[in-house]
Amino acid sequence: MSIEVRKVTKRFGSFTALDDVSLEIPDGSLTAVLGPSGSGKSTLLRIVAGLERPDAGEVLLSGEDATRLAPQRRNVGFVFQHYAAFKHMTVRDNVAFALTIRKRPKEEIRERVDELLELVQLAAFADRYPSRLSGGQRQRMALARALAAKPRVLLLDEPFGALDARVRAELRDWLRRLHEEVHVTTVFVTHDQEEAMEVADRVAVFDHGRLEQVGAPAELYDSPASEFVLRFVGDAVHLGPRLVRPHEIVLRRWPSDGAVEVEIERIAVLGADARIDLAEGGGERLTARVRREELEDLELACGEIVWASASARDAEADQALR
Repeated sequence: MSIEVRKVTKRFGSFTALDDVSLEIPDGSLTAVLGPSGSGKSTLLRIVAGLERPDAGEVLLSGEDATRLAPQRRNVGFVFQHYAAFKHMTVRDNVAFALTIRKRPKEEIRERVDELLELVQLAAFADRYPSRLSGGQRQRMALARALAAKPRVLLLDEPFGALDARVRAELRDWLRRLHEEVHVTTVFVTHDQEEAMEVADRVAVFDHGRLEQVGAPAELYDSPASEFVLRFVGDAVHLGPRLVRPHEIVLRRWPSDGAVEVEIERIAVLGADARIDLAEGGGERLTARVRREELEDLELACGEIVWASASARDAEADQALR
């Protein structure tokens, strides 16, 4: 199912959560909605689900106007950050809930639940209660429950936000594999840039209720449409008047046009790369990332004065943003 959001605006009192937002999400895609807190990303998801109504604009599902359609008629599965599990029900009964209230035949429910528990790797935990599951297992249960009624759209609101870093990393990879198996149109909200870039086919970046840019992860990183996207999608540091990415800083032992004189404060070797902390004469600090071989060729050391400049490609991107 494709999703099209057309000129949607949503206000809560004097606060504008979404400001004239238009966004197309292709059928079968895995799209991340990325932005800082208060950028409108969760409001967008709730409007697509039918849990909120826009003050202006439309939501189309497979080309049909669903703006005023009730949530239960949209064929959408929704996963919240905090699982919203029924504590008095077993894992099996939680997953079966949507089918049970639809009064599906018992055999159909059993087969569908067994299939989903295998898919999310929880078959061995079917008779446990949610309190006896780990955070990652509870989130997989919530995903299975959302998929039970075979929705055509799966919406996830900060699905891994309550989990620790190691479990989040595992579930990112698992979500990607799950999407490849079920191939349902999936939209997930996150404020984690790495999560969005690693998991999604497409990323929509929001700030202050407006859509800043949408595209493939590499496109957003290499060709940001605004200074906000440049800063938010990956690291960016000031080099003189420019904003550049740390890996695009070129260090030399001699001055050149546009180069900034800096002092090396610290060198940290990080596997095949090295992080170099630099200080400009005015006290401004920045960080460069270079390959280990480049570091060795330049024979850099703490306390030395070198000249930093942006690579030609980064300078071109900087001019495009101006």
